[in-house]
This record gives sequence, C-alpha cells and structure tokens, in this order.
Amino acid sequence: MFSKVYSSATFGIDAVIIGVETNAEKQIPGFIIVGLPDSAVKESRERVSAAIKNSGLPFALRKFTVNLAPADIKKEGSAFDLPIAVGILAASDSLNTSFLESSIILGELSLDGSLRRIKGALSITVEAKKNGFKRIILPADSAKEASIVEGIEVYGMQSLREVVNFLEGKENLQPIFTDKDEVFSGVNTYHLNFSDVKGQENVKRALEIAASGGHNILMIGPPGSGKTMLAKRIPSILPPLSFEEALETTKIHSVAGILAKDKALITERPYRSPHHTVSDAALIGGGTFPRPGEVSFAHHGVLFLDELPEFKKNVLEVLRQPLEDYKVTISRSKMSLEFPANFMLAAAMNPCPCGYYTDPNHECTCTVGMIQKYMSKISGPLLDRIDIHIEVPAVQYKELSSELRGESSADIRKRVVAARETQHIRFKDESFIFNNADMGSKEIRKYCKLNQQGAELLKMAMTKLGFSARAYDRILKVSRTIADLENEENILPQHVSEAIQYRSLDRELWNH
Repeated sequence: MFSKVYSSATFGIDAVIIGVETNAEKQIPGFIIVGLPDSAVKESRERVSAAIKNSGLPFALRKFTVNLAPADIKKEGSAFDLPIAVGILAASDSLNTSFLESSIILGELSLDGSLRRIKGALSITVEAKKNGFKRIILPADSAKEASIVEGIEVYGMQSLREVVNFLEGKENLQPIFTDKDEVFSGVNTYHLNFSDVKGQENVKRALEIAASGGHNILMIGPPGSGKTMLAKRIPSILPPLSFEEALETTKIHSVAGILAKDKALITERPYRSPHHTVSDAALIGGGTFPRPGEVSFAHHGVLFLDELPEFKKNVLEVLRQPLEDYKVTISRSKMSLEFPANFMLAAAMNPCPCGYYTDPNHECTCTVGMIQKYMSKISGPLLDRIDIHIEVPAVQYKELSSELRGESSADIRKRVVAARETQHIRFKDESFIFNNADMGSKEIRKYCKLNQQGAELLKMAMTKLGFSARAYDRILKVSRTIADLENEENILPQHVSEAIQYRSLDRELWNH
C-alpha cells in the first residue's frame, strides 16, 4: 500500500512543501527513510514506532519505505515525526481519511505519542496557504503563531491519538483563531521610557535624530554615564511596527525557535545586545544547516554593541555586509540562504582603555599609544557606516538628584514618526531607499543641497577640525534629517552646524 502526506520544512525564513511518501510491503519488517534526511530525521524511526505503539495504534509488521520529496533538499529537524507516523498508519490501512490531500501535517513526537513544539510554524502556515491547502495540523504549543495567518484552518493537537481521531472524524475540533487586530492593539507597549533618564539632553537629541533618519549611532563616554540605559530606550521612540514588518520579524524568531509559545506575533521592535565574546557565526548566522544570527533577530529593531572595541576584529568586519545590504547571505557547498537584517546599529564604547580620557572628574592613566591602539580596533570601513558619534559625559549630581522628569518617549516618537513620513514621501519614487540613512552619493547630491553659508560652514569644518573625507556625506545626511525634524524643506546653516557636532571620532582629538 502507498500513502502520501504533505508536510513542510523551513528554508531560510521561508518554507517549502515536502511530500512524505510511504510505501508498505509484505516483506521482512523494516523501516527506512530516504530523501536527504539529517540525523534528527533518521532518528524519527525509533520515535515514530514507539509513539504509534504507546498510543494504542497498530504498527503493522511490514517493510516501510518513507521518501521525503523533493529528494534534493536537505531535511532537518524533528517536525517530520507526525507526518511519517500518519503516513505509516495510512499505508498499512490503519487510518482511513480523505483529509490528507488538503492538509499540511507536522510535529515532533514523544515516545508516549504526545506532540512537542516545532520551529518555523508561522513560515510554514504562510507557505501552506499560498499553495492552496485548507488546513494545517501541528502541536498545540505551536498553534498560536500559526493562527495569525488568515484563510487557512489551524488545528493544535496534543497527541498522535488525537490527530488520528480528528482525521477519521471521531473528534470534532474547532480551528484556532487569533484576532490580529486585537494582537496589534497592544503594539509597542514599552516599559522603558526616556523620561526615566536624568540629564543627557544632548544625547537624547542625537538618539532622536538617529531614530528619525535611520542612522547608526556610536556613543562614547566614561563608565556609568548611562550609555546602555539610553540604548535600551531607543526602540520606544522608533515608529510602530507595521503588520508586514511584524510578520517578517516573527518569522525569523519562529524559524530559530526563540518565539514564546504564547505569542502569536512580535509587536514590539526587537532589541538585541550580544556580549562582546560573541562569535561571528552567532552574530551573523551560520551553522551546518544555517540559522539566523543576532543581526537577523534585530531585524526592524535595534542591535546594540556595548564595549565596541572589545569585540573581536573579525566579528566587527562581518557586520559590514548587513549594514550595507540589509541582509545576510550564508553560503554552503549545497545551499545558499538569505536572512533579512535591516536594523539600526547602536554602539557604545569608552574613550580609552581606562575609560576616563574625556572625563574632567577622573584622571586618565592611559598613554597616547594605548589610546591609539584601543581606537584602532574599530576599522575605518565600519566607522564609515556609522553616521552619528556622540560624547556621553558623566551625569552631574544636581541632575541625578533633580525631581524633574525628562521628555517622554511618546512625545519624542511623534516627532520621529513625522520626520519618517516626510522621508517616505520624498523617496516614494526611489528604489530601496526608505529613509535618509539609505541615501547614496547620487541621492545626497539631489536631496542635500546647501546654500552658500552652509557650504562655507562645512568647508571650514573639513579643514579646521581635521575631518576625514568620509565625514562629508555623513554630515549632509544627518543635516537632512535635522531639517526634516524641523519640517524644513531646505538644509539651513544651523542644521549643518549641529550635524558637525556629531562627528566626534573624526576630530583630531583621537587621531594624534
């Protein structure tokens, strides 16, 4: 007897439909799985046979050949347990159902027949709907995220026995439904607020500009000046996630298996802060069967790198591709996968190894050579991709003890959203440019024209302050964002003047 069950596997952040073909022959009992399975899929033979028997279902003494088609795609993970079990029961006449052709089935089986959570349920449900399937049957713990997709019935099951009863019509279950409008009503409810931060008004202003134009930002200051505290609050002033952005972000977390089981959708912009000991594969993504890294988990959100010079140089260098292309390409001998990685980079560092080079209250113990060696750990090409450098001074006692609360994140966000809307209108006819930070040299010449006074000011800054050539375009892009925040069509000299202040590392202060 022959049976065919449809399942699915993730490939990058998307999914492909996999046909699980089972052939049962009256020969010496055996069980073989073909179709490029990995170790976890091969091990499903033991899980499936034990689960069928322990569920009180008949396991026929026949030779079973299971083919996972198409055979040229590498199959990994344990989600094929359930479709293989259903295929075996159907091929051995222990299951009679007409549901198999219109259903996607997947789930990991425990030895007692209960179902365990799987990765990538959201991506798989989206692909199932696209291919015209009517329903998807999967573990109950994975059903929440799958149910956000409209137009397909999602059934969350607890055990193999429950799946068999449902397929045979012995159990009348209702599909799980999640109201996406209700889920989205709680969007962007951040517990951290800029009003909690005492002082640092100049840094808050720089972060507002960075959020408005999508600029990457580097904060330089002594230990305890509040760099991490400020960075954690950046998502609270970024524009709210759209449904499409939330879906794409959730897909990445789902494929990696880090989405909470009670969460249908990620509705807040991600904030990721990997430790400086992180490997390049953990940051960018990789592995034998590639999975996303921290840059992809921060997609549509913020990637914060604290103690930037402490990161290994090769780790920082691999950041250059996602900062430029907004995606990561991971190539292996048999496959090449792409993961999205459109994030805002926020980084923090001390001005020198001891941390007190620019602090008037503490004496710096570092030599000039030590400071230069410390600063040289950050390569020029990486600094090229950071538009704003801001010094974060130590907070004075009178600011710490003040009862006055700063401006709230909600108020700052209103201005950020208005500035982003201005950019959306400006770049509506441009391909792959959504905010000021995305502009190339052609767009800078078109949208960042200066009057004579502004041009003279920038010329003087380049010569007198010892700015490098790379600072020129950065200053123009940041000036454009400052003008957008003030709803000003033209870039005025005061906008250029403020943008010049945000190039700390290009000044000769650290370059001697």
